[in-house]
Amino acid sequence: MEIVGSIKKIDETKTFGASGFRKREMVVTTDEQYPQMLLIEFVQDKCDALDNFKIGENVKVSINLRGREWINPEGEAKYFNSIQGWRIEKLQSATQSDEIPPIEAIDAFEPADTTFDEDPDDLPF
Repeated sequence: MEIVGSIKKIDETKTFGASGFRKREMVVTTDEQYPQMLLIEFVQDKCDALDNFKIGENVKVSINLRGREWINPEGEAKYFNSIQGWRIEKLQSATQSDEIPPIEAIDAFEPADTTFDEDPDDLPF
């Protein structure tokens, strides 16, 4: 799955416990009619993927949805979901050179130039 939007926030990498588990979180605001602010986590070696990005950039993030069950002390099952990123790409914003140049307005009442060279030896084929 992929999420497209702009980066709202990038956290620092956090390391947990003696295992050295690493996690880095970011928030992406989607570009929709009703924008969503989605927390995406990158883990282990994927944390470094965020080093070359900054707030405000438009990105496409490849994600996996993760879910887990936790049994609380009362024996009730609780469920948690997370969005885990595994690749991030910068999206190119439209620049002036990428846009189609404007078409000049033509006066509808001005006759078009329809003069042709009427040389019979000048055949187009």
